[in-house]
Amino acid sequence: MASRLKAEYASELEDFESSSKIVKFVVVKKREEQDHAPREDLLSFEETMLPHMDAAHNLAKWLLRNEEDAQDVVQEAYLRAFKSFSGFHGSNGRAWLLTIVRNTSYTLLKKNKAVDLTTTFDEGIHTAGHESVSPATILEHSENAELIKEAMDELPVEFREILVLRHLEGLSYKEIADIAQIPPGTVMSRLARARGKLKEYLAAGISKDK
Repeated sequence: MASRLKAEYASELEDFESSSKIVKFVVVKKREEQDHAPREDLLSFEETMLPHMDAAHNLAKWLLRNEEDAQDVVQEAYLRAFKSFSGFHGSNGRAWLLTIVRNTSYTLLKKNKAVDLTTTFDEGIHTAGHESVSPATILEHSENAELIKEAMDELPVEFREILVLRHLEGLSYKEIADIAQIPPGTVMSRLARARGKLKEYLAAGISKDK
């Protein structure tokens, strides 16, 4: 799933390289405006956070479904991360950054009244067997990256989020729980439902093409 989806967006990720330069420029400019921010802080921030820019963009893009909005959100998230970096004392920079990206994305979605939080969740539906369902199994009947994208776009934002964090970024349940600010049990049940819904949309899309 990850390889096919990333291949689908190869050109867009290339375009995003220019945005990474903008992020660096804006952060450096912000640092120059803050005389109390030593150069060591900037270097530490770049070393810790810039390697996760692709992950930040990936999450923003799937949440917002708009390249321009995704780039704007990533830049805003990096500025917020830079401002708050002095308070970051953890070891998982990616999860911390993705939390900011997620919150920034949801703020924009709510502002545009585009949040599709329409799905209710049942904690009891999750079983251990769900984790054995790999992305390859989920997509075993599909070779079409565009069909996958269309199916993902049909999902509520909560489901897109959980699939991206788990299958594209490879995050643990605990990391996802921290980012999404939900209990691990909700992560598992939501992931199970997201996989099921993705299968349904893929099956419907394949049947429609026949």
